[in-house]
Formats: sequence, structure tokens, C-alpha cells
Amino acid sequence: MATGTNRRLGPALLMEMAEFASLPKDTQRFIRRSLDIGLRRSDAVQRWGRDAGETCRIRAQQRAYQWLDGLSSLIPDDDDIAAAARLMGPLVALSAFDLAEARLPDFASYRFLYERLIGAAVRPWLPSAFCAAAALPHLHPLDRRQLLDSLSESAMTAPGWSAREPAFIPEWVDKIEDSIEA
Repeated sequence: MATGTNRRLGPALLMEMAEFASLPKDTQRFIRRSLDIGLRRSDAVQRWGRDAGETCRIRAQQRAYQWLDGLSSLIPDDDDIAAAARLMGPLVALSAFDLAEARLPDFASYRFLYERLIGAAVRPWLPSAFCAAAALPHLHPLDRRQLLDSLSESAMTAPGWSAREPAFIPEWVDKIEDSIEA
């Protein structure tokens, strides 16, 4: 028999799966790879490295994702500016790294990834970190414009954020070879 919690998670899980499925394939791949690295789920180089260039980018991402260690503990419980500054420095730096990879084309894909990497408590801080990282000069001006235009007014001015943790965490799925038995 399903519990009340399972019934409530079902619709959220399906909505999150549909959201992930709506993202471009290269974005889906980058999110799964990033989650493998950030959540330390597998050997990312072995699983995701298709060539020397990608292996190099994965290793750089592994170094950058060291900022994730303890990041969730820096999320302030209130609007203390000093506490916010301790969070925003590493969060913006990590965000800048990921946006420079050019695989997160908009705020929605960025938010999807970061909610899973850090947790629901980071939601109020994501619009600010995204804006700061997307405005940095290391991105091409057209990329900066596209990223900043993707952040809706409602996301920037939300009066509150859900504390519900994400229900769907995408993973690598091995291909299954079809076999026909005679």
C-alpha cells in the first residue's frame, strides 16, 4: 500500500522527469555528468570521457566541484549579509565555471542542476548567483544576453521558495542491446 508521502512525491517526480526530458540532449548529458561528479556517484572520466578534450574538461570540473564540499552548510538561515557573502563567493565561482561550459543554456537548466547538487535550501540564492555568474566578462556577450534573458521576472522577485527536496535525480542509463532468440 502506498503511503501519503509516496502519493505526494509521485506528481512531483513526474513533473521533474518531464522538465528534464524537455531539456536539450547535451544539457541532459551535462547534468547527469555533473551529478556524477558532484555527488561522487561514479568514475566520471571512465563513464563520460569520450576523448582527451572531454577528459580534460571532466578533470577541471572535478577540481571546481571541490567548492561543493560544505557549500550547503554556508546557506544562511536569514538575511545576514556577512553569511550571504560567505555563500555567494563559492556559489558564483562554481556557477561561472558551469556556465562557461556552455551546456546550461538558461536559468531553468541551471536551477535544475543546482537544486540537486546543493539541495532545496539554495533556491533563494540561485537567481543572484546565476545573474552574477552570467554577467561575468569571461562569457561571450551574446551568451551573457541569452543567459540573463532566460531569468524570468517571477524567478527574480519570488516572495518565497519551496523547501521540498528534488524528487528526481537523473542518472546514467546503460543501453540494453536487443536480442532476438530463435
